[in-house]
Amino acid sequence: MDQQKARQEQAGAGLQARGGFGLRGGRGLRAALALALVASGLATGLAPAPLGPAPAAANSLFGQSRYAALLLDAGTGEVLYARQPDAERFPASITKVMTLYLVFERLAAGQIRLDDPVTISAYAASQRPSRLGLKPGQTLSVDQAIRALTTKSANDIAVAIAEHVAGSEAQFARLMTHRARALGMANSRFVNPSGLPDSRQVTTARDIATLSLALIRDFPQYYPYFQQQQFVFQGRAMPNHNHLLRTMPGVDGIKTGFTNAAGFTLAASAVRDGRRLVAVVLGSPTRPGRDANVEALLASGFNVLAARSRGQSVEVADLLAEPADLNDALLSRLVEQGSADPTPRR
Repeated sequence: MDQQKARQEQAGAGLQARGGFGLRGGRGLRAALALALVASGLATGLAPAPLGPAPAAANSLFGQSRYAALLLDAGTGEVLYARQPDAERFPASITKVMTLYLVFERLAAGQIRLDDPVTISAYAASQRPSRLGLKPGQTLSVDQAIRALTTKSANDIAVAIAEHVAGSEAQFARLMTHRARALGMANSRFVNPSGLPDSRQVTTARDIATLSLALIRDFPQYYPYFQQQQFVFQGRAMPNHNHLLRTMPGVDGIKTGFTNAAGFTLAASAVRDGRRLVAVVLGSPTRPGRDANVEALLASGFNVLAARSRGQSVEVADLLAEPADLNDALLSRLVEQGSADPTPRR
């Protein structure tokens, strides 16, 4: 009993820290929901069902107009879950996954090297935050530039590496859109390498999942860049914006994003029992809501794969609390819990 009480207190503390229902590891989804609801004062007395997991609250974003999501089995290509997967959205800094895909192509082909110097132009230095903050004429290596993009999500470095590869931001953006089409990203268009707001730069949850899977598949030698916890540059330690790297076992990438127009975005990949899933969430109004939603999608996906291995028939949607499962007052409370968090600008 003491151990059970300790687990309940730990679950409640995790809920309050995240401002939502981020589930860890995917065990006992109904039990996790019960503990989270009790801890937040929203419900009491919800007990596990003997026949398996029931819907789990995932800091539901389904009422948000910009919300789109997709969960993909990387091994089979099966779409395990989708909500508005082909609706046009702004990618924000997830754009940098395409930027890095092109950089990795050039590295693999020997056209550039990790120790090549990248010079900061006046135009690159003028980009809006998030920035590494180098002055025009200063340099860093291609390796350092990659790390600055995967952790700090530095817009000045995104432009600098684009200019290094293609000569100009505009030419690099044309290469991005061309490569997107070749990868099957039929509904994406890129006009800059950073993801800073531009009404012409659009994508979809399905396209971002396609891109994430392609990068993992095509460049396994470079994918570990997305796993690094921080980037230390000139004595400054810059943590990775992808908090799930630190909070959800199995997550090993890949990229977050935020702009006022896009909301909070995240493409994340995780491995469990030799199976890899890729989850994409676009248009969350809060960072905690985004992270909790992605975590619940991944956890539910792994539960579905485990259930299938036991001969059971279950879908990811069966394990998520969607609008029909939760009342409006609860959904509103879930979203509002994260609204007081500082809003990073990157």
